[in-house]
Amino acid sequence: MSRGSTNIMLRKLITSLKKQDKAIWVRVAEELEAPRRKRAYINIYKINRYSKANDIIVVPGKVLGVGNLDHPVTVVALSFSKPAKEKILRSGGKVMSLYKAIQELNDFKGKTVRLMKQ
Repeated sequence: MSRGSTNIMLRKLITSLKKQDKAIWVRVAEELEAPRRKRAYINIYKINRYSKANDIIVVPGKVLGVGNLDHPVTVVALSFSKPAKEKILRSGGKVMSLYKAIQELNDFKGKTVRLMKQ
């Protein structure tokens, strides 16, 4: 029986996140280490309800496209459904994978970063 993800890219991402100095990235790494069935699946309406304009929302899982988004936000997630991507971009927001976010962590300094999970 194997432990942890067999996805090499995900393992590297988790290792990189654990090395960061911000507690939120370590928390994201812990969430990603959980079994796949326990990962977050967040709908757009939830992001709309619990965020403000120009917030950075981190989802340690998948963003789904149910609902509407009426303000621009930057959403960082492991993956996105196609409708979710379209709705985020249509509202003027940005979509960023966790893989890309780990390379651009300096852009997040001084901004409000919120972790969303179920």
